Amino acid sequence: MDWLEKATKVMMLVVGCSGLLVIYFGFLYLIFSGNNTAIIPWYILLSPWVCIYFGLRKRTQLEIMQWFINKFTRK
Repeated sequence: MDWLEKATKVMMLVVGCSGLLVIYFGFLYLIFSGNNTAIIPWYILLSPWVCIYFGLRKRTQLEIMQWFINKFTRK
């Protein structure tokens, strides 16, 4: 079962990175060509980051969560 988890994480990283390239380059193309980008929902721009996050190791995920907690809480 360990190989299945590793294969899934690698697949999530590949899908996330390729989605990041496709979605953001398409978004930038629409902006610079003068087309309306209002039709693109905000969550589509975030979805590749979710794939990348879940493709990372558990320790890295926890470090990212701790970074967000430290970033957005008052000290």
